[in-house]
Amino acid sequence: MSSPGATELLIVLVIVLLILGPKRLPALGRQLGGGLREFRRSIGGGDDTASSDEARPRSPVAGRGDSATRGIDSERRAD
Repeated sequence: MSSPGATELLIVLVIVLLILGPKRLPALGRQLGGGLREFRRSIGGGDDTASSDEARPRSPVAGRGDSATRGIDSERRAD
């Protein structure tokens, strides 16, 4: 048996939407996501670093290469 294609997944999504309705679907998604996260955490035996890294905002990297280029420039001058 092969994996479901896009058409089959779309049909299942429409059926779930008709059964649950648009108001209960987001809550169900949150519950499923939380359950899956808890399951992964219990299987892995550690923290969920992938989701915590994605949730944390990233700092801009502009200007961080200045110290590296200064070190290279000073080495060139020393030669």
